[in-house]
Amino acid sequence: MSSDSCSSPPALAWIRSRVSTSRFEPNVEFSDDRIAELIAYACEAPSAYNLQNWRFIAVRSPAAKQKLCELAYGQRQVLDAAVTIIVIGTLNGHEHIRANIEPMVGAGLLSEQELQSWVDDTQRDYEADPRKQRDEAIRSASLAAMTLMAAAQGLGLDSGPMGGFDAQAVQAEFGLGPAEIPVMLVAIGRAAADNWPRKPRRPVPDLLSIV
Repeated sequence: MSSDSCSSPPALAWIRSRVSTSRFEPNVEFSDDRIAELIAYACEAPSAYNLQNWRFIAVRSPAAKQKLCELAYGQRQVLDAAVTIIVIGTLNGHEHIRANIEPMVGAGLLSEQELQSWVDDTQRDYEADPRKQRDEAIRSASLAAMTLMAAAQGLGLDSGPMGGFDAQAVQAEFGLGPAEIPVMLVAIGRAAADNWPRKPRRPVPDLLSIV
């Protein structure tokens, strides 16, 4: 944690103090309501055109944890965390865009004509472009995963993202559809005492160009 993080606004303090947790206290349990609360926050993430092209599977039962652990190359955090969320990006978000934004008409924020234009623009941009569908699905799911981790921190929990897993096997084992991509796993629970400390970051001048 940086020296000024205690006086920073909460969001900035979280960014500077966040640690990716890989070791969790076992036997911590979350209720359905707590899991639903976490996902509700994750769904506040932004997405292009308001596609909301994501879905989540909460892996909580011992049997499901064991299956996922095997598909994540034996990474212990899947077994010990209270829950591991499979964050899924969906390729067909454009097919549901009308339902996503229709409430804006009822709220007086969009006219029917503007709604139809929004739908037409979205479908034109994605319908015939599988690569764009995939890119957008991964972007949206990644934003949702980061928002999920922020929510966990805000609720006094610990989390860690995981990219090491057999995506095709996870897709088959957990019943994902052909238009769904398992983008990331996020393990959530309570950190054990023997985690790695926060790792150093590269200096900004090495990474930033201002033009």
